[in-house]
Amino acid sequence: LPVAGARVTLDGRVSRTGPDGRFAVSGDGELIGIRAPGYARKWIPAARPPDASPPVALVPFRPKALYLSFYGIGSATLRQSALDLVAATELNALVIDIKGDRGGIAYPSAIALAHAAGAQATLTIRDLEGLLASLHEKGIYTIARIVTFKDHPLAMSRPDLAVRTKGGAVWRDREGLAWTDPFRQEVRDYNIAVAVEAARGGFDEIQFDYIRFPDAPGLVFSGPNTEHDRRAAVAAFLREAGAQLAPYNVFLAADIFGYVCWNDNDMGIGQKLEELEPLVDYISPMLYPSCYHRGIPGIANPVQHPYDIVYRSLQRARERTQVSALRFRPWLQAFRDYAFDRRPFTGREIREQIRAAEEFGSGGWMLWNPRNVYTGDGLDKE
Repeated sequence: LPVAGARVTLDGRVSRTGPDGRFAVSGDGELIGIRAPGYARKWIPAARPPDASPPVALVPFRPKALYLSFYGIGSATLRQSALDLVAATELNALVIDIKGDRGGIAYPSAIALAHAAGAQATLTIRDLEGLLASLHEKGIYTIARIVTFKDHPLAMSRPDLAVRTKGGAVWRDREGLAWTDPFRQEVRDYNIAVAVEAARGGFDEIQFDYIRFPDAPGLVFSGPNTEHDRRAAVAAFLREAGAQLAPYNVFLAADIFGYVCWNDNDMGIGQKLEELEPLVDYISPMLYPSCYHRGIPGIANPVQHPYDIVYRSLQRARERTQVSALRFRPWLQAFRDYAFDRRPFTGREIREQIRAAEEFGSGGWMLWNPRNVYTGDGLDKE
């Protein structure tokens, strides 16, 4: 069957396949990159003349991933445990922090600002290309997670790039961490430079997390703190990132709050579903039942209904955007509840979430445990 809407890249120029799967792209490069949600990315030789390309077969593929944090990927124990699970179960992908929640960049970077900010103080991936080559040899799909605007070292070393209080001080969140200003072009360029290094290193996908404004009142930015301007800043970042990453034919994903699937406004953080969807390959809502502190219509206690939380949130997102279910790849909860009754999320709860994502038809799913401690409970065995 023809694949409509696939991205076709040559020399950084991007076109789309039509309803019949045909495409036209021009340039002097040697390779054409092709990718579409729900399929593995592909490279083919550029034909001469350009319209002489033979038929191209894309291989269906839906990532089923575990998350490894900045320190988790550097721990031989946690890394091997994850690899053992991938080998023994339906898992086929890893999400790896390359710029973590505290702003550190995990691998040796050539970006001057990373060194100046102190983001290279700790390295947990000494050989990025070697790591990715070894994972690809095992058939593992690799996703680079980049924590974007929450960036303590950059904000503290460059207060001119930081989010401020009304009194002019560098603002810190509940964890004591400073954030950078999404309006600042230097901040956006820095994070895109990290993404380009990850793409060059061999990652299959770039996933931006914390592509948002902090959810606190009374903060000061370099631009107007209005819904229109917040949304425009987040969209501009993703648009710029997509343009810079085009030559690498990597999938691009955006993490969003689960409630973004439900709320019509930007939730005060600059995330509006209909504006984000056209700019990325995958939308990755964080559908952890524990994070639905206000519930959803008809469900007051979300941790009692993990299937419904996941399925109905995805269904709501698709109704709003009118795009393929393959465009959504959710984050699922694999950690103990902290908001309702503190129940552990074990095999039953994990399987119910997976079943919801798969019955919806999503482009895969990802399990989140901040401690990186996973078992095979709830996972199908190979």
